[in-house]
Amino acid sequence: MTDRACTKCGHRNSDDARFCSSCGESLALEEVTTDHVAIDLDGSGVSIDRSAFGTHEGLFVVLHGPKAGARYALDSDVVTVGRHPNSAIFLDDISVSRRHAEVQRLGSRYVVRDVGSLNGTYIERKRVDEHELADGEVLQIGRFKLVFVHGTGTN
Repeated sequence: MTDRACTKCGHRNSDDARFCSSCGESLALEEVTTDHVAIDLDGSGVSIDRSAFGTHEGLFVVLHGPKAGARYALDSDVVTVGRHPNSAIFLDDISVSRRHAEVQRLGSRYVVRDVGSLNGTYIERKRVDEHELADGEVLQIGRFKLVFVHGTGTN
């Protein structure tokens, strides 16, 4: 039997569950049909098609948290992350500061910076103030875990 993540809280539920056993959210399936050449991210069940974005473009995929499976393109020079509604990546949870972090694109490289958050910004479970992202690294902000995917597959 397989399982699937709740879109609200990220809790893994059995595939035949109709409601999340953690938060009670409906687990109704949406009928979506796509045809992609995709790779699985660390056996998480979340897959991404690298051919869908450019060779030097970056992307975050939410692995854990209320928005599990969501994808965020890093398509501007500075992408803000936080609980403020005007953040480019809006993470609505009390564990996230209003202005938590930013990701700066420097050519084909991406650098994440903590911008004075209360709970910190983590890469691979280590607290960082500033860090150059590498393909496959996991960024944790509050309860959210986002994997960085680089179009080239390398950095």
